[in-house]
Amino acid sequence: MKILHTSDWHIGRLLYGRNRYDEFSAFLDWLAGLINKEGIHALLVSGDIFDTNTPSNRSQELYYRFLCKVSVSGCRHIVIIAGNHDSPSFLNAPKELLRALNVHIVGSITENPEDEVILLKGISDVPEAIICAVPYLRDRDIRISKAGESIEDKNTKLIKGVQRHYADVCRIAQKKQEKYNSIPIIGMGHLFTAGGKTIEGDGVRELYVGSLAHVGKDIFPDFLDYLALGHLHVPQKVGKSEHIRYSGSPIPMGYGEAKQEKSVVRVDFKTFGNSNLPGNRHPLKITLHTVPCFQALERISGGMDEIIQRIDEMKSKDSSAWLEIEYTGSRVAGNLRELIQEAVEVTGMEIRRIKNKRVIERVISRTCEEEMLDDLDVTDVFNRLLDTYEVAQDERPALIQAHKEIMTLLHEEDTNEE
Repeated sequence: MKILHTSDWHIGRLLYGRNRYDEFSAFLDWLAGLINKEGIHALLVSGDIFDTNTPSNRSQELYYRFLCKVSVSGCRHIVIIAGNHDSPSFLNAPKELLRALNVHIVGSITENPEDEVILLKGISDVPEAIICAVPYLRDRDIRISKAGESIEDKNTKLIKGVQRHYADVCRIAQKKQEKYNSIPIIGMGHLFTAGGKTIEGDGVRELYVGSLAHVGKDIFPDFLDYLALGHLHVPQKVGKSEHIRYSGSPIPMGYGEAKQEKSVVRVDFKTFGNSNLPGNRHPLKITLHTVPCFQALERISGGMDEIIQRIDEMKSKDSSAWLEIEYTGSRVAGNLRELIQEAVEVTGMEIRRIKNKRVIERVISRTCEEEMLDDLDVTDVFNRLLDTYEVAQDERPALIQAHKEIMTLLHEEDTNEE
């Protein structure tokens, strides 16, 4: 059986206000072509389909068009779980209709863990694999809050809650496996594993309050033949385990990812039956398929001469890259934007952002009103407010903790739910 694992599409994501629908469309067309070319039997999408829980009409059009295209190809099944950016109720709304196309949606957990166990059948209705399709587990799904708990207590409960939920779902899958000649069990998840790699500017949110809630690979049952994870944008194995992987995001979410090679993961199960692998897992073959670059992103940093020289080099190659410029020269460049705009005129290049580091450093040191808001995240803004209102140092830890909890609740709120 041939499985393709991808995640973190973030359809609808903007880059400094610029829409990227052409990129998303090109990726989905490429993915549909790869599925057809490679004869993929099942596609697994491990969360963060959309960038927000209220996707635009164009984002929805791209999503549903892709599902229709793949459903009439040789791909027999598509399994999609919600990520922390997705609205569970939005993804779940058409699930009964999509099931007719063999598209299986798991937007949120229910009272019955069996709802997350999906039996994939092949030709002549023969069972081929069992999917433990565990969506992003929200704090309120797996932990009961109590007054007076420390952050360590909360994190311990979160990790135990994640472990308990996977154990419940996988136990049901294991019982099903006994009926069907030991077919593979494949897990899915959207979470942050301990030691996972991230990149500056990738937009990966902290899922729970406190970094201690990063789970270890030991929380997953060892009999899972493959674990298809989402959330981290860097393609990577978890620890040294070949069978536990993040596929990563298929297009760069920001300039920090611009030089990163993007990929999707193909998993081939060659044989069924007993094996010598831990947990009696089935042998598998992993192949990474590199995703083409659909829109070049280029970060240029340096003095004015260096910036203009680099732009001229790119001009000579007919580049159509989107540029992020960071001026780090020693001289104050008051006409920086005009000079750079002039340099890219009559080219296919676009300037998405110009960052005058000299000005920003001066502004920040003086706490000047010219400071750019997009240089700060919500935590930076909150800390600035604590400074502005001269909050005592011994009062800050409790306020910072409360702020983090509020932000987590806001991110997890499903605005489409009635």
